[in-house]
Amino acid sequence: MPVSAINPGAPVAPQPYLGGLARRLLNDKLISDELARDLQQKAIKQSRSFVELLVESKQLTAAQVAEVASAEFGSPLIDLSAIELDSQAAKDVGEKLLRKHRALPLFKRGKKMFVGISDPMNVQALDEFKFATGFVTEAILVEDDKLGKAIEIAASAADTSMMMGSDDSDLENLEVADEDDGKEPDVSRSDADDAPIVRYVNKILVDAISRGASDIHFEPYEKFYRIRYRQDGELKTVAQPPISQGNRIAARVKVMSRMDLAERRVPQDGRIKLNLSKSKAIDFRVNTCPTLWGEKICARILDASSAMLGIDVLGYEPEQKAAYMKALEQPQGMILVTGPTGSGKTVSLYTGLNILNTDDINISTAEDPAEINLPGINQVNVNPKTGLTFAAALKAFLRQDPDVIMVGEIRDLETAEIAIKAAQTGHLVLSTLHTNDAPQTIVRLMNMGVPGYNIASTLSLVIAQRLARRLCKSCKRPANIPRAELIRNGFKPEQLDTPGAQIMEAVGCDQCDKGYKGRTGIYQVMPFSDAMGRIVMEGGNAMDIADQARKEGIKDLRESALKKVLDGHIDLLEANRCTVSE
Repeated sequence: MPVSAINPGAPVAPQPYLGGLARRLLNDKLISDELARDLQQKAIKQSRSFVELLVESKQLTAAQVAEVASAEFGSPLIDLSAIELDSQAAKDVGEKLLRKHRALPLFKRGKKMFVGISDPMNVQALDEFKFATGFVTEAILVEDDKLGKAIEIAASAADTSMMMGSDDSDLENLEVADEDDGKEPDVSRSDADDAPIVRYVNKILVDAISRGASDIHFEPYEKFYRIRYRQDGELKTVAQPPISQGNRIAARVKVMSRMDLAERRVPQDGRIKLNLSKSKAIDFRVNTCPTLWGEKICARILDASSAMLGIDVLGYEPEQKAAYMKALEQPQGMILVTGPTGSGKTVSLYTGLNILNTDDINISTAEDPAEINLPGINQVNVNPKTGLTFAAALKAFLRQDPDVIMVGEIRDLETAEIAIKAAQTGHLVLSTLHTNDAPQTIVRLMNMGVPGYNIASTLSLVIAQRLARRLCKSCKRPANIPRAELIRNGFKPEQLDTPGAQIMEAVGCDQCDKGYKGRTGIYQVMPFSDAMGRIVMEGGNAMDIADQARKEGIKDLRESALKKVLDGHIDLLEANRCTVSE
């Protein structure tokens, strides 16, 4: 037995034997001996894969590890994203074995099943898959990060216990509020009222709420059916139920939304109000769209509590918040919020309305449709089929003694002219437009045909915004980015030298999603000054207005994003995703 050099009489604990892949990586000087032994010990203690832990350590990429493993063991290497997986093979194995062994059946050929693994030493997976299915198994190496994502999708599809009748009695009895919207309920709903389908759809809705998703997509295709959530602005597949159940799932959602079950040829709009408890209810705005393989359904989750959070949590800088509050305090004028779909415009508007919502102020809104129900505010759903357009609603509001008017979106000249008329006659008007930034919003009004003198006399404030994924506070760490690269991305040297400035990067932990948790707003808040009014009157363009805004010290979207990077709220990758680097 080996003895210690310090104490010759004391035995030395034997070093653990390094497996083939760890030894190859060590010999190639890709990892250190200390790291290799540490990861191997963790793999044994945590019953996890050595390769998975190595990729998590970020010492090597999953692609690098897969290439070395393929060369060492002579196993074929395949790109998971380039092949179509056999979903039935994963169901034959079952969710438990997929997660236990971090392995995934890829496809079958005759009596042979090809299994994707990232750790070539994982022979136990092949044996258990063979026992479970009766197929001869053969290993194919794949990249560990892609394997993990594929297993999550396959495991969700393989876990059919919910659809086959489980103990989710609470889900089956979840109450869907019966709102009196003038529609007659559809009575041909036997398939849609099937108990397993009811539980399944309810679980999807409740799970989306618990994950903080903003949208749910039910999508039929020729050979598979998938369900995706949009979380923190990104779409993620969460389930792939059997394609044979697609029509029943769609029928259930349409029944809950009080749509016409028999109509599958044209898009339909509906709404679901789900009572989670006596004090908590969540609304869903639902739309169907006929596709080649069935009806695609998108459900937007509308949580009224988001408008009650207050302006302080939306991510405005102090001077931006002050400008917004000052505009809200004005008795008349127009506030416009602009940005792409899903950028948080509705929450910004509703937050402002909630601030104004007092007993002594009469507020009316015209929306398509009303997304968040706010008691004390007179909300109208526009309906062009019956003649209730934005313009018609605005005309009615002006005879309703309003103080504040909110128009969901200015889409045409008629709506714009009535909104401006309201702003000129002692009313505060709030609305949205779809443009890239604040200066382009003004030019868009001019292109619609609104005279420059009307814009100059009514516009008070323009807010352009984006939503960026916020870094997780538990695991974010300082980023090692060269100073020259930071300056090339738009940072000024004096900003980088400011005390307390710290650029962080995403890491990932059990409390977040790959290093991100929640979202924050990036804003360009531009008060419309007299100088900007003169530019508009003289026929100036968006660049002229942007130059004037810069002279007045107004940050554009890019500058606001970089400020949030310096404050450690978001990383540079997210700033580049949301804003344009010039």
